[in-house]
Amino acid sequence: MRTVRELTRRNLKIFFKDKGMFFAALITPIILLVLYATFLANVYKDSFASALPEGFELDKSIIDATVGGQLISSLLAVSCVTVAFCSNLLMINDRANGTVKDLLVTPLSRPLLGFSYYLASALSTLIVTFTAGAAGLIYLSMKSWYLSTGDVLHLVLDILLLTLFGTALSSCIHFFMNTSGQASAVGTIISAGYGFICGAYMPISSFSKGLQKVLSFLPGTYGTALLKNHMLRGVFEEMKEAGIPQQAIEGMRNGIDCNLKFFDNDVSITAMYIIVAVSVVVLTCAFIAMNLINRKKKN
Repeated sequence: MRTVRELTRRNLKIFFKDKGMFFAALITPIILLVLYATFLANVYKDSFASALPEGFELDKSIIDATVGGQLISSLLAVSCVTVAFCSNLLMINDRANGTVKDLLVTPLSRPLLGFSYYLASALSTLIVTFTAGAAGLIYLSMKSWYLSTGDVLHLVLDILLLTLFGTALSSCIHFFMNTSGQASAVGTIISAGYGFICGAYMPISSFSKGLQKVLSFLPGTYGTALLKNHMLRGVFEEMKEAGIPQQAIEGMRNGIDCNLKFFDNDVSITAMYIIVAVSVVVLTCAFIAMNLINRKKKN
């Protein structure tokens, strides 16, 4: 374990010293924040206003909290995965410049080396995503705050699980790559497309029925829904107290993917947690198996 600890420390130092990798990881949440604040905020407000009962006026703070909660949860849902692909570039860089061969000259085994990359990627991504989460909560507190302590703790758990999912997914995909060009191409595709398929940029409820069923098989969909549920729970409670009918509130929850269905069956919050957690375990085990098989082939 001492070897893994030292390798993980080495990988973390390189990541934070390498300005290219570090700023590449930070640029995703920054761009998304600008994109949401500039363009999507008004779209969310119009969508929310159209869901209100006709002639019903709502306090501006509730509207701001609803829009802000959607923005922040969507930003975190995308960042937890895309940042992991950036922080995991060190594994590809070490292969490309021959550092892996130098490390394997020592008695170090490939599975331990792979685990050190996985651990360093998870830790560096968590630093970025928790920082983004804290910034989002600060932003929300400046607008309108309807979160309870339980909501915040659940958000911490959501970010942790989704970050581990992103780390495991990126580790499995990067395992087959040997050049920075390949990793950059995949990272670009993930950054451009993941936000759509996880329901961050556009609610899945706005897609066709067939596409909704396809996306219901993706774990990221449920990770995004968890963030939205916990970010907006207090707002919906405040709406209920303000006199908005429960039917209208449920319509809003359906419209922004707080309520998800798997082939017409409602998916509970507990089931969402189980789906994301099992996905993390499966992908992590797959990455470990890849390293063990690769070691046997090299031997």
